[in-house]
Amino acid sequence: MARRFPVYAVGGLVLLLGGLAACSPLKALNALSPAGASTATAGVAYGSGPRNKLDIYVPNGGATGAPVVVFFYGGNWNKGERADYAFVGRALASRGIVAVIPDYRLYPEVRYPDFLDDSALAVAWAAREIARYGGDPARLFVMGHSAGAYNAAMVALDESYLAKSGMKTAALRGWIGLAGPYDFLPIVNKDTRPVFHHPNTPPGSQPVNHVGTTSPPALLIAASSDSLVNPADNTGRLAAKLRSTGVAVTELYYGGVTHTTLVASMAAPLRGLAPTLDAVDSFVNETPRTP
Repeated sequence: MARRFPVYAVGGLVLLLGGLAACSPLKALNALSPAGASTATAGVAYGSGPRNKLDIYVPNGGATGAPVVVFFYGGNWNKGERADYAFVGRALASRGIVAVIPDYRLYPEVRYPDFLDDSALAVAWAAREIARYGGDPARLFVMGHSAGAYNAAMVALDESYLAKSGMKTAALRGWIGLAGPYDFLPIVNKDTRPVFHHPNTPPGSQPVNHVGTTSPPALLIAASSDSLVNPADNTGRLAAKLRSTGVAVTELYYGGVTHTTLVASMAAPLRGLAPTLDAVDSFVNETPRTP
C-alpha cells in the first residue's frame, strides 16, 4: 500500500528534498516512493546505441489491455537518466497504466534533431512490443516534463519522426506536456543555444509550428509561476494554437509548485502539492482507444 503523507508534512518534504542536492533529490524521491504497486523491467533495448535503453513499469499483478504512457524526462537535453524517474513509472503504474521511460542521446554527443529520432524510436518500440507487457498499443500516449515535454510534443505534432519507423501520429491517442518549452525562439538560455544550433535555429524546431487539424489531443500542465519556462509563452501559446485548429486540449496551471516540483508532485509523498497525477490519470483513462 502506498505511504500517504499528511498535507502539513509536504512542505517539510520539499525542504528536505531541496537540501539533498549532494545525493540527488530525484534519488531521494525514488527512495520515498513505494515500489509495491508496480513491477519494473529495466534496460530493455529499443535501438542499437548505448543510450537506446528503456525501463518498463507494469501495475503489480500484471496488466491486460492497459493504457501505455511513454515518458521523457527533462534536463535541458544535456543530462538525465531514466532510473532517476522511477517515481514517475511507479506513479503511473499505480493507476493501472503501463509506463515506459527511455533514455535518449544528449548534448554534446548529439544536437537537435537527433534526440527526437531516439524519442520516436522508443515510441515505435512501444507500439510494436508493449502488448507483451500487458499494454494496449491502441491506447498509446507520449508524455514528458520540461525538455522531455518538448520531445513528446515534437513526436506527437511533427509527422516526420514517427514516419521513419513506419508510424503515423494518428497512432497516438494523445500526449501530455508538463512545463514544456514549445515556442522558445529566440533562445535565451545559454546552455540551450548550442543544442539547437544557435543562432541558426530552424523555425521547424518549435512544436507550435507543427500544429495541424490531425494533431492528437493534448493535456498541457504548467506551474503558474514557472521561472524557467514561461507558461504563458509556451503552454499558453501552444494551447491557443491547438484550440484554434480544432484540436482537443486541456490546459491546466497549478500554483504552489515550481518548474521542478510540478513533476515531483507525481511522487507519492508530494501529491499534496498539485493534482498532477490525477489529471494525467483522468486524461489517459477517459480518452478512447484507437478504433
